[in-house]
Amino acid sequence: MSDVINKNLFLVKEHLGLFKAANNYDIYDPETGEIIMECREPSLGLLTKIFRFSKYKRMTPFDIQITEPNGNRIVRIKRGVSIFLSKVTVRDQNNNVLGGFSQKLFSIGGKFDVLNKDYQPVCQLKGKWTGWDFHFKDNDKEYAHVSKKWAGLGKELFTSADNYVLKIAEDVAADDPIRKLILAAVMCIDMVLKE
Repeated sequence: MSDVINKNLFLVKEHLGLFKAANNYDIYDPETGEIIMECREPSLGLLTKIFRFSKYKRMTPFDIQITEPNGNRIVRIKRGVSIFLSKVTVRDQNNNVLGGFSQKLFSIGGKFDVLNKDYQPVCQLKGKWTGWDFHFKDNDKEYAHVSKKWAGLGKELFTSADNYVLKIAEDVAADDPIRKLILAAVMCIDMVLKE
């Protein structure tokens, strides 16, 4: 496992774009300002690109790769066409299933289960319908918190780019697979719940 995933604080910046089909992000170490991971959709098909500019954007499939800047893959996040609820699979650098996400029906603000490799719930991602504030929780235990970092009026009004801060709890063990699942889920919040 890459050591970069063992950090507890990440700044996720979406690439600016007025008309863009792919969702691309850079993930920074907030302490150094260095890009430590990149999130890309390298194999976006023509039909998917076309539907990304329609009202059906939330239903389109995705195949996202989170890599280190040198190209070493950390996580792969994949979803097929989604009609009602999203079911997302997360794989590690060797393409082994780590787990996934299952969206909750009729959740206000957004909610989905984070599942382990046996598709058993590990925790839930819960959000507020009034904004961009999400928690990864299992009963009273909080694994992580994600909030939106305001990008400024110009960026907010004229682009679809967002910035997020991910804080993983100090007591989440290093190299625990839930770290990769949480990181993958942050990308899915935007693509599954917020687009």
